Amino acid sequence: MARDRQERGEPMMAKAVGDLRIAVLGLGEAGGAIAKDLVAAGARVRGYDPAVPAPAGVTDTGSEAEAAEGSDLVLSVNSASAAMDALRAGLAGTSPGCLWADLNTAAPAVKRHLGQISGAAGIGFADVSLMAPVPGKGLRTPMLVSGTAATLLAMLLRPLGATLDVLDGPAGLAAERKLLRSVFYKGLAAAVIEALDAAQAAGCEDWLREHISDELTQADAATLGRLVDGSSRHAVRRVAEMQAAADMLDELDVPALITTASRDLLRLLSHR
Repeated sequence: MARDRQERGEPMMAKAVGDLRIAVLGLGEAGGAIAKDLVAAGARVRGYDPAVPAPAGVTDTGSEAEAAEGSDLVLSVNSASAAMDALRAGLAGTSPGCLWADLNTAAPAVKRHLGQISGAAGIGFADVSLMAPVPGKGLRTPMLVSGTAATLLAMLLRPLGATLDVLDGPAGLAAERKLLRSVFYKGLAAAVIEALDAAQAAGCEDWLREHISDELTQADAATLGRLVDGSSRHAVRRVAEMQAAADMLDELDVPALITTASRDLLRLLSHR
């Protein structure tokens, strides 16, 4: 019955905060901060990390399974590459009614696979995306959550101070939203870094920093339309412009990774 309720995403009987048993796998910068906040909120927390000792108030354990044993909730906060192994190892210590939440930044397909493994083991699963850097925010880091047990996770963590937005969809949806945003944010950061490296080589870094700062400050809702529409409308001319920019970066001995990628994308747009 517990498994059926979890698979339907229905809430289970809430526990008092002091009775909530939570395991945190991965006690690095993010996991350690979240574990500390859970302890401060009154939860009973067990942790496991092969390289990092448990912070004060967290019961240190010797394995994923030992940390998960008797837990109501397991938070996997290690890395995308370790997420699958952590789940397989931790399941040996879980019992029916436990909820597994994966907070690692992984591809949607990985999250879906984790959810399938959890479901086959009778464990509820939530795909969690941390939507801001954890240091300084800890448990209050904004989170997107999807999966069969997303609603239950929100019921467990919100009383402890967590900020969660539940998406109505399967595991992988929260990861998809975060990674789509990452294409923009990380791509923007990469373009800024490449441009500033080139400006430094050209001897005008301060000028370009001021220019970029002004552009970002003045951006508004209409900026997005201008960027998208302008790129399509003027793609042919801008292909030549970005080729000239790439040639300039070559002369400045600065790798033109983002510049050439922009040129290639504009070339594709010119043929649409």
